Amino acid sequence: MKIARYITTLILLAVAGHTPAADDLAAARANILKTLESTLSNETVTDIKPSPVAGLYEVALGPSVIYMSGDGRYVFRGDLLDMQQRLNLSDLVRSAARKRIFANLTKDEYIEFSPGQVEYIFYVFTDVDCSYCRRLHRDVPVLNDHGIGIRYLAFPRGGEKSRTYDTMQAIWCADDRRQALTDAKNGVQFASKKCKNPVADEYLLGQKIGVRGTPVIFTEDGDELPGYLPPDE
Repeated sequence: MKIARYITTLILLAVAGHTPAADDLAAARANILKTLESTLSNETVTDIKPSPVAGLYEVALGPSVIYMSGDGRYVFRGDLLDMQQRLNLSDLVRSAARKRIFANLTKDEYIEFSPGQVEYIFYVFTDVDCSYCRRLHRDVPVLNDHGIGIRYLAFPRGGEKSRTYDTMQAIWCADDRRQALTDAKNGVQFASKKCKNPVADEYLLGQKIGVRGTPVIFTEDGDELPGYLPPDE
């Protein structure tokens, strides 16, 4: 939901009237949105709610999260940890956001290698020239034997002006994208053509999620795995 829509909603709610607790939350949201409107004009606020820490509000910005004081003055960027429960509360928010993002992807956006009986799905941000990405791709048949399906998303590390970016666009435009991806990771030439493709959007998505290197592996629930691991691990 965009900031302008949030402000409109807050105005309507204010007219309707609330309990004191709801009034406090509405005031905090208004203050926070006013601050973000002037400092983070390109960000999308997806949720604002009280955090477990009194006076501190959890502000979801798509797949990222920050914390702000109710007056909108103070911003905290970092992970909020519950030491009693041994939980990274910020990571839970990020995982939930990633889960929603992955659930809304269409088959045209990823390249899938899955067995007939799928028990788990991994979403993998990949670069065809990355050595560990190539190693992971060689493991795909073994992962499939374990009931794990792989859905690849494009993340050319060199950016939009790199040769890898052009290669990955050609892969997503290929008649047989699975074979083109396999060929590219094996250094084999494949028929190249141009089309409308999601590579730019996926590269941007990866940046928003926090992808820096490749491969980066996420479960369907949005949990991040620690990079490349041998299949049995």
